[in-house]
Amino acid sequence: MALPKKIKTDINISPRQPQPHYDYGYDGVTTPNRRKELSDLITEDGTYLPKSILHADMDRGMLDFVIKDLDTTTTGKKIPVIDRILTLQRWGEFSQTWSFSTPDKNVSLPFIVVVRQPSVVYGTNPSLQYTIPDRKQFHFAKVPTWDGNRKGVDIYSIPQPIPVDITYDVKIVCNRMRELNQFNKVVMQKFSSKQAYTFVKGHYIPIVSESISDESVIDTEERRYYQQNYTFQLQGFLIDEDEFEVKPAISRSLLFFDTNTSHKKIGPNGSPSDVRQNEFNIYNKNKFRRKLDYLASETTQTISYAYKALVTLVRSDNVSSVSYKINGTTTQGKVQVDIGDVLLVTIVKSGSGTSQIVLEELIYA
Repeated sequence: MALPKKIKTDINISPRQPQPHYDYGYDGVTTPNRRKELSDLITEDGTYLPKSILHADMDRGMLDFVIKDLDTTTTGKKIPVIDRILTLQRWGEFSQTWSFSTPDKNVSLPFIVVVRQPSVVYGTNPSLQYTIPDRKQFHFAKVPTWDGNRKGVDIYSIPQPIPVDITYDVKIVCNRMRELNQFNKVVMQKFSSKQAYTFVKGHYIPIVSESISDESVIDTEERRYYQQNYTFQLQGFLIDEDEFEVKPAISRSLLFFDTNTSHKKIGPNGSPSDVRQNEFNIYNKNKFRRKLDYLASETTQTISYAYKALVTLVRSDNVSSVSYKINGTTTQGKVQVDIGDVLLVTIVKSGSGTSQIVLEELIYA
């Protein structure tokens, strides 16, 4: 079946025009700048780790959302909000100390109160997946360190956050219909897309509107008032800083290479004529590495040269110092030997047992 005319089939879902909420735009290229901005919010005013988010933090986030985002004003006066999360059992207790009560301790209408349901269930936050068993740690950040001698890195790890859903009832109690209508308008505008967001310690947490019910009391013999209940579900997650781990990373490593060795015939410039395979590690035309192994009772070894070379110490194991003598004469640092020279290599061990040194020999004419 053919498509009707005037149907656009090439909609660009990644607009390149900067959006008002994002200084860097949202074109798929500069988006990482916005992600970095959100990441900086999570660790702002603290360590390199995120801050804990527990039940009390989400309660505070929900209360702040009602106070700031559902702010309602009628006839020039702001409808007050009880500045704490209440339960039905504590309703009578707090009615004696409300800051907006009358001098004779009667409640002054209208007012808004937030009541949390006691049950907290496993969450449905869309940003989290239920794929990680147990409490496995994941890499979060690498933090450079300096201990006064050398640079290093600490590895910061955290487990996957635990999603939770918490249900809140936001109640407005008033004695005029216009106050009820005004608050209803504010809620409908805020949740025109079904959900809104609250900001808790650097994280945007969704709040979903679930239902609206009426609990008004209309009695001709007593005071008449309206009470409307709005049920919201906060789709949050738990992050406990007691589960964070900080471990030092590897600050240095040793790399060992195995290469093929071969015999090298003597050349016109005096290159070695008989090189045993277990003595040399050949990786350059005129450069060789010689390994000297010392038994537990040995501290000296002798090398006879049939070529000219510049000898340098490149590696040692269980050795605190090395000294050289050429034909009985002591020398230090880089050692230059000639054809027919005898090199005596003496070591001072740093501990008991066997030792090893590796000499690099640069052959020259």
